[in-house]
Amino acid sequence: TKAPNFVVELIQSSPTSLVLILDLPHRKDLVLNPDYLKEYYQDTNLDSHRQSLLKLPEINPYVSPSLFVRSAFSPAASMLKIDVEEEGTLEEILRDHVSPAAKEVLGVWLERCAVEEEEKRVMGVEENLELERRDKSFRKKSIEEDLDLQFPRLFGEEVSSRVIHAIKEAFGVL
Repeated sequence: TKAPNFVVELIQSSPTSLVLILDLPHRKDLVLNPDYLKEYYQDTNLDSHRQSLLKLPEINPYVSPSLFVRSAFSPAASMLKIDVEEEGTLEEILRDHVSPAAKEVLGVWLERCAVEEEEKRVMGVEENLELERRDKSFRKKSIEEDLDLQFPRLFGEEVSSRVIHAIKEAFGVL
C-alpha cells in the first residue's frame, strides 16, 4: 500500500521535558503527487492537531538537528517540545492534550490507511518496488540516526552491536 505509516514517539530527556513526534509520514513525494497530499493530509485536516497543541504555553515547535528527520516527516507532523515547571504537569498535558490528539491521528490512520480497501488498491510493479526501496532506505537511515548513535552509550559497544545487527537483520537493512 502507498498509504502513510503511523508514528508516535515520546523522547523524554528529563521529568519535566520531552519531545513528541506524531505523524503519518508520507511514502510518496508530495510535490510530484499532490493528490496524495490532499487525500492523506488536507482532506483529513491532520495539521489541526499540531495547531491545537501549540496553543498550550508549555508546548513549542521542535526542530530536529537531523536534516534526515526533518525531511522524513510530513508537513502536518507534530514535532513538539514540551517543557513544564513541575513533574505532574507533564503527565497532565500528556493525558489531557497529547493523548486525545494521538488517538485522533491514529483514527485517521485506521480509517484512511489501514483499511482493507487501501490494501486492495492495485499498484504497478515499478511503484511497489519504489515504495519498498523508500521504506528500506527510511528504516536503514532511522537505525543509523537513532540506534547506532544512542545504543552504544546506553548499553556498551558489545551488546549494542549485537542488538543493532539483529534489528537490521529483522528489518532487512543489513
